[in-house]
Amino acid sequence: MVRPDLEQVFRTAYPRVVAVAARVLGSRDEAEDVAQEVFLTFGRSSVPAGEATGWLSVAAAHTALNHLRTGRRRTSREEAAGGRSPISPDVADTVVALEERRRVRAALARLPRKQAVALVLRHSGLSYAEVAAALDLSPGSVGTTVRRAESALREELNGHASSH
Repeated sequence: MVRPDLEQVFRTAYPRVVAVAARVLGSRDEAEDVAQEVFLTFGRSSVPAGEATGWLSVAAAHTALNHLRTGRRRTSREEAAGGRSPISPDVADTVVALEERRRVRAALARLPRKQAVALVLRHSGLSYAEVAAALDLSPGSVGTTVRRAESALREELNGHASSH
């Protein structure tokens, strides 16, 4: 049975769900796959339509982080590496940028879940109030949570870099 409110929720929330997932994954195609999974889960849930935006944003971040953690991205990157891509203007810059993004995403996946989600939601353009509502935090604690997450991310990046 399809929820009567699903079409309206989908129309209004889909761009944000894709944006949150893309922020984590770095790929719009993968983000759209995550969005489909999130909306299927939402469709089977009993989440009220009024709480849908926050719930969907958090679900997108969680699902995208799970996608990173399970290594599905590694498989797709390995498959993509087998094919030839067009020559970029500066291959060295492209390689360095891709490696840096991979390091940041891996470090993000190692953060405590609530910190990682708060960081992703805030940097995906959600306001402090929206992040607070989505994560059941007080609006005043969002800034602290995000700053702690940024600090933990820096530590993960610095610690992981020095261990190699």
